[in-house]
Amino acid sequence: MGVTRTPTNLTQGGKTKAGIGESTLRPDGTLKVTGEFAYSSDMWHEDMLWGFTLRSTVAHAEIVSIDTSEALATSGVYAVLTYDDLPTDVKNYGLEIQDTPVLAHGKVRHHGEPVALVAADHPETARRAAAKIKIEYRELPLVIDEASAIAEGAPLLHEGRDDHHAGHVPHPNIVHRQPIVRGNADEAAKRADVIVTGEYVFGMQDQAFLGPESGLAVPGEDGGVDLYVATQWLHSDLRQIAPVLGLPEEKVRMTLSGVGGAFGGREDLSMQIHACLLALRTGKPVKIVYNRFESFFGHVHRHPAKLWYEHGATKDGKLTHLKCRIVLDGGAYASASPAVVGNASSLSVGPYIVEDVDIEAIALYSNNPPCGAMRGFGAVQACFAYEAQMDKLAAKLEMDPVAFRQLNAMEQGTLLPTGQPVESPAPVAELLRRVKAMPLPPEQQWLSAGESADVRALPGGLSNTTHGEDVVRGIGYAVGIKNVGFSEGFDDYSTARVRMEVVAGVPVATVHTAMAEVGQGGITVHAQIARTELGVEQVTIHPADTQVGSAGSTSASRQTYMTGGAVKNTCEAVREKVLEIGRTKFGTYHPAWATAELLLEGGKVVTDGGEVLADVVDVLEGEAVDLELEFRHRPTEAFDLETGQGHGHVQYSFAAHRAVVEVDTGLGLVKVIELACAQDVGKALNPLSVVGQIQGGTTQGLGVAVMEEIIVDPKTAKVRNPSFTDYLIPTILDTPTIPVDVLELADDAAPYGLRGIGEAPTLSSTPAVLAAIRNATGLELNKTPVRPEHLTGT
Repeated sequence: MGVTRTPTNLTQGGKTKAGIGESTLRPDGTLKVTGEFAYSSDMWHEDMLWGFTLRSTVAHAEIVSIDTSEALATSGVYAVLTYDDLPTDVKNYGLEIQDTPVLAHGKVRHHGEPVALVAADHPETARRAAAKIKIEYRELPLVIDEASAIAEGAPLLHEGRDDHHAGHVPHPNIVHRQPIVRGNADEAAKRADVIVTGEYVFGMQDQAFLGPESGLAVPGEDGGVDLYVATQWLHSDLRQIAPVLGLPEEKVRMTLSGVGGAFGGREDLSMQIHACLLALRTGKPVKIVYNRFESFFGHVHRHPAKLWYEHGATKDGKLTHLKCRIVLDGGAYASASPAVVGNASSLSVGPYIVEDVDIEAIALYSNNPPCGAMRGFGAVQACFAYEAQMDKLAAKLEMDPVAFRQLNAMEQGTLLPTGQPVESPAPVAELLRRVKAMPLPPEQQWLSAGESADVRALPGGLSNTTHGEDVVRGIGYAVGIKNVGFSEGFDDYSTARVRMEVVAGVPVATVHTAMAEVGQGGITVHAQIARTELGVEQVTIHPADTQVGSAGSTSASRQTYMTGGAVKNTCEAVREKVLEIGRTKFGTYHPAWATAELLLEGGKVVTDGGEVLADVVDVLEGEAVDLELEFRHRPTEAFDLETGQGHGHVQYSFAAHRAVVEVDTGLGLVKVIELACAQDVGKALNPLSVVGQIQGGTTQGLGVAVMEEIIVDPKTAKVRNPSFTDYLIPTILDTPTIPVDVLELADDAAPYGLRGIGEAPTLSSTPAVLAAIRNATGLELNKTPVRPEHLTGT
């Protein structure tokens, strides 16, 4: 340590710039929009091999034989692996239930299941070699829906289940069942003046991230492996990968590489184990990059669902009861289905006060594609149904649909059907008021413009299908509720390591977490938090890896709350350590060191009154403060398996939408003109990013409303549209104006009062669009997505 200097000739301290509450630009933003950002698919290593996965061509079959001899004999091929080549007795993996084979053994359970792996010196060589592998299948009866799943003599997709859900489900082909019963719905129905029912169908949606699954595995000299991969949860991957490889976790070193979107589709493993197996077998680095066709088979999708709802209301508009049943198709393997069932059931009532409920949600095993996490996580499907019900009730009571919702809206203190009170602000009625009060877009422009009308703004767009004939306008509203963070007793925590030191005469903070930056802007927020708490301008974000404790998944709208909370807490601890060093060095020079509330601002130690006591450079002279701490939210508990009672969630987020659409009733074409949103975010740590998240979630909800659906052939259980040619997502020409009204009502239990924001807008945007189309056409429309034939009856 150098000579301690007296804190003299100090410059005036000032508020650190680019802290929380400011719209700081993202450090990766410019690189991404200019094409210079390095994604995982861009990684390269000298003398690396290319891996390829051979997938099943049928959905349910016994594997009679596999012949790899021709593939192995192909020039340039280094390895061909099947189930028999796996190195340990651990041959399955899974987020909660380890039921997913690394490579199929004995049978395949869905179209596109991995069966064999090839490593070669060129990607085309690997593909051609894989095509030479001969597999003989004996096809088995299909399970494609609830009826075939529980029918007498139905094939059991997972015989001998011993997972912790197996004991309480009524049939082995049901992954999980969660009832919620409160009050007496049958008796409450007798008090209803009106009762409405509905059966709703929600299609299978793909996350459709633009960056395909990819990664690079490099064998280590110690017998371990370094894996560079695009994922949502490094430590969850590690927990599943290491046992299959037969390695201790410290020998599987994982580093996050550039992620091109996720939305839940990267929570499960895809190519991670496969790349590591090939690298360890060949002794060479192995890179795997899926093409778009492979990507559709390489990750889970949003659960398609069938939902049956019954609501009652009194003649003055008060809800009396809810009965509902939700059937989610989980596909061949469990993935996140149990947690999705918990969300769908516990949030199935929506943001409304309903005291008497009888709810059941289940997830099926089937031979359809595996389904798991996707933005909204079970709450999306439920919101589509209950919001359609609200419109039906309002119409039957001849009430304004917004006023009807406001009359029944929950608020802070409302008791949910699970018996849990809403402990933070729940401004449901206010969000509806705000979104309704937003100015409407101009009336149909072709009415006054005539032949000079801009056809791009009409249904059909540049195809020039109409100049306004048969085009009608509709307006629809919807509001939703989404939980934030992991629920039902899960030990949800995040870790952050923060180091503060002087580099080249300037105080610098380094933030190290395992958080997966998947495009949500977490690295930007972490730097803002560090600047705010430590008063430094320069913040370095260390690459995310498993050399620091877990940050949990980038999902459930939890990262800013959880890992942001960990960064905040660790920074506070580092700040206190810096101040402790300052008191030791300079405490005798000014009484404020002992008596005042001290802060770090603008590279200075200052009192809460703004008086500067020392430069941080002088305090830290020759020293560094380095701490790693965990952050947890308040505990939750599992829902009772019979009644669904329990304090299962930690926080809720709310968003409301108003959709304005124009429909060509002759051709069945829909143009969404505007999709306005009002959302409570608690505290906007980065207002620009908040608006971006809301607009992005809104656009995904728009997609599933009018175009997005994975089509599975009911006769073969094969995916019919695994490409962006046939699976359509909104482009810039499909995306409407999305005005956003941000409300900030702090949750006192959350860091900075913030509220998770990423998922809520995905819920209510879909039913708002459907409501607007119904308003324009008068059709019932109980299925997503709405297709032209649904509007024309052809």
